[in-house]
Amino acid sequence: MTVIVSAAACTTKAPNSTDAKSPRDAKIAFLMPDIASTRYELYDAPLFRARVKDLCGGCEVLYQNAGGDAAKQQQQADSALAQGADVIVIDPVDSAAAASTVRTAQGRGVPVIAYDRPIPAVEADYYVSFDNEKIGSMIGASLVEHLKATSAKGGLLQVNGSPTDAAAGLIKKGVHGAVDSSGFDLLAEYDTPAWEPGKAQSWVSGQIAKFPGRIAGVVAANDGTGGGSIAAFKAAGAKVPPVTGNDAELAAAQRIIKGDQYNTISKPIRTVAEAAATAAYAFAEGRKPRGDTTLFGTPSELFTPTVVTRENIAEVLVGDGKPLKTTEVCTATYAAACAEIGLT
Repeated sequence: MTVIVSAAACTTKAPNSTDAKSPRDAKIAFLMPDIASTRYELYDAPLFRARVKDLCGGCEVLYQNAGGDAAKQQQQADSALAQGADVIVIDPVDSAAAASTVRTAQGRGVPVIAYDRPIPAVEADYYVSFDNEKIGSMIGASLVEHLKATSAKGGLLQVNGSPTDAAAGLIKKGVHGAVDSSGFDLLAEYDTPAWEPGKAQSWVSGQIAKFPGRIAGVVAANDGTGGGSIAAFKAAGAKVPPVTGNDAELAAAQRIIKGDQYNTISKPIRTVAEAAATAAYAFAEGRKPRGDTTLFGTPSELFTPTVVTRENIAEVLVGDGKPLKTTEVCTATYAAACAEIGLT
């Protein structure tokens, strides 16, 4: 989308300022939640910066990562406001705690865009994400369909995301909608603190001991918890059942190609990063994006993701013009498996 700035839109005045300021000099805070997922440093931040630069060469992106610490993220938001941030884009560590950030920023006339994870307790100015409930439904339904097609026996483990992440709650809801009436018993489920793969692995290890030979599949809410689940089975010397994921991380793509992970969700980060940057610049210009729907009372832009399995990974995720390059996925360890599905 090309943003054309008219002469009338060249200045905007913050409620707490007496000086007119050009949106071409705007400061946009981009506050990400953790480093447990590699995506924020490798993809979200660079893509967001690049889009802002395309729209506004003189704008400054104030990037911070909270490392999974909600209190630290609040401090980072306060720091961004102190530095004169005109817009805050935040992917909250703790969706409830982030309500305070929204109130503080809005009280100073600074709009807040919720990124990837919603903030249900208050109405942010905008929300950009993929449809998280649909993500849960899609990974769950894909797994159930595969288990039925292979006449699998046993029950399911459900490894949810962080209990403080509202997006994880939406994914969890979607998973339940897909698996509760599937005919496969839900043996146990777990809300993974801070989405930490190690905690998911530890919990799944306990379930392997508790339900020996009875676990037909694992619905994991993202690639990190999926990877932790797979590691638990391998450490126990047990056969790895089909395990889901979400985020289409490089390591997950390699596990899928090798056959260790059953699926993931391709939600091209470029899509949300660029949409958030475009919305942030609109706010800096004094315009308010409308969104295409409303969630938690907030105008929202929700994109539809794609389920990725070994059958379609070459079409959707890996290769020329796709999110992941063949050369970075098909290293020596995975070369033979890549060749089997035509990735060379």
